[in-house]
Amino acid sequence: MKEKLTIALVAHDNRKADMVDWARFNAEYLSRHRLVCTGTTGSLIKKAFDEMGVEANVLCMNSGPMGGDAEIAAMVVRHEVDLAVFLVDDLNPQPHEADIQMLLRQCRLHNVPIACNRISADLMISSPLWTDENYTPAKQNYVHFERR
Repeated sequence: MKEKLTIALVAHDNRKADMVDWARFNAEYLSRHRLVCTGTTGSLIKKAFDEMGVEANVLCMNSGPMGGDAEIAAMVVRHEVDLAVFLVDDLNPQPHEADIQMLLRQCRLHNVPIACNRISADLMISSPLWTDENYTPAKQNYVHFERR
């Protein structure tokens, strides 16, 4: 597996504080990787890391409602994202629900692990498989759907 991962971080408005808290807790780990975030989430994480004196490579896309989820989904399709953390607000409707579902679907189709709550995110980033050179994840074969 790769030494430096690209990690997508996305959080709905009511979950942004949770995401920042999670990123602070995992700042040492996250700072060793490339982070790609939706706009506001990325700005908040950058600010939190700056306050902690943590240097990190954080790329901010557009905000979710302005296409940020779709931009990250496109990166997933191009195999530019290794894992994703998407803290979803399941209790409130989102104006860009189609983009949200697209991102979740593309992660499933392209075998990109995605955590939708903090404990799953903690378990995912702490897995020893990320550094196991003998581990190759099994991938679903969708060859019969490609370019038909």
